Amino acid sequence: MPMNLTSSLYALKEWSVAINALETAKTIMLLRKGGIHEQNGGFQVAHEQVLLYPTFEHQQPFLLKSEYANLVCPVTPGWHPETIRIGSWAEITDILPISEESTVNALLPFHIWNEYFISDRLKWKPRQPLYVLLLRTYKLPKVQEIPYLPKYGGCKSWIDLAQPIDIAGAAPVFSDADYSLIVSEIRTIISDFIKC
Repeated sequence: MPMNLTSSLYALKEWSVAINALETAKTIMLLRKGGIHEQNGGFQVAHEQVLLYPTFEHQQPFLLKSEYANLVCPVTPGWHPETIRIGSWAEITDILPISEESTVNALLPFHIWNEYFISDRLKWKPRQPLYVLLLRTYKLPKVQEIPYLPKYGGCKSWIDLAQPIDIAGAAPVFSDADYSLIVSEIRTIISDFIKC
């Protein structure tokens, strides 16, 4: 475990379906351009080691590959659960900016979104790159349920929880070797497209 971290209150907000994919070894990748209320109007990584905080309101099945779209339960705008399930934390090992749709499309086998999501994200704020985040995810020994607080709401990527969560004993979803192999494949694809 990096830097002998034993607890954290820093959290990255992400679609529940994406966090589930990270926790179940379906992906190590997130694609981000930042929330509407990000500082300086762009995406920045606030912390490299974060709890994974699931969100539900903006999950859009039509932006996901079919096998993930079926996992989304639609909710009404502004809805949130009374308690938030925190089942994992992650180390963000790579932050790779990409501007070309062809590069992101080449990464399609490595994430949960479909081509429409990629095209849509690249068109929004087109001068800003899309960031590929690679996450080494660790499952907590016991899922923590925390109360929802209004300060956790809104379109922002990073939040500080009211209380730190104990992450001691968390187990990596991928072995060191398997994680390194996937990261290497992704980096190779990106560098090959940059050379073209």
